[in-house]
Amino acid sequence: MFENHRVLLKAALISAFYFALSLGAIADYDRANTIRLATTTSTENSGLLNDLLPRFKEATGYEVHVIAVGTGKALRMGRDGDVDVVLVHAPAAERKFVDEGFGEQRLPVMFNDFVLVGPASDPAGLASASNLGNALRRIAETQSVFVSRGDDSGTHKKERSLWTQAGLTPEGAWYREAGQGMGKVLQMADEMNGYTLTDRGTWLAYRDKSQLRIAYEGDEGLFNPYAIIEVNAKRYPDLNHEGAKALILWIRGTDGQEAIAAFRKSGEQLFTPSANTVAKR
Repeated sequence: MFENHRVLLKAALISAFYFALSLGAIADYDRANTIRLATTTSTENSGLLNDLLPRFKEATGYEVHVIAVGTGKALRMGRDGDVDVVLVHAPAAERKFVDEGFGEQRLPVMFNDFVLVGPASDPAGLASASNLGNALRRIAETQSVFVSRGDDSGTHKKERSLWTQAGLTPEGAWYREAGQGMGKVLQMADEMNGYTLTDRGTWLAYRDKSQLRIAYEGDEGLFNPYAIIEVNAKRYPDLNHEGAKALILWIRGTDGQEAIAAFRKSGEQLFTPSANTVAKR
């Protein structure tokens, strides 16, 4: 009887061992065919990735696991080797990421622009502002509610740089740091009857749900370029570098760039492809 128990136990252990091996093989197989992409919330909120990635999977067989966070966090994930590739929109931070040896090369993918949105009543009078700096000064001087991302995202970095360029330090009860993604911030600004800075892609995706309106646009200082960067293969050799390269090649190639150009909301183009341009240092 005891001998039978020992035989059964041995068989169970052998079975468990080979089952564990098979799970490991499945995990390895899935990892080889899965790309971890850290990207800004705007590429997800706008619906762009939901349009692009099924096309990419059909063309290459790769599954892309998207982690949509602020640009700052996306780059930190790249620094920690937690993702294979990043798609972000904060050129200064991207250059630092590459210069410090965490990324291979920043390559242009597309661009759109930022806009200042606010209540239809436009209490700060942005519609008659002479330039972008004047628009921001009007918000500060009238202490109109301004909702900041406050999350170290590309949009937040851009917003803070615009205040600095205008010679202003936003502070006080009128300046609200949300620590949230763009969609939530647009909702908060709408509820508070306030202003905020948003990328045009996310704005067009959320516009029909909001009472906000574009209050100021068109300044060249609102240009918003996106770049893709493979995490450094020498620093993190175990990442899916083949998959990262495949995604970069596809999204910057003819099929990816044409899909970006064709992507629209309410008949409006959200992003302009830019792979044929040179990324500025």
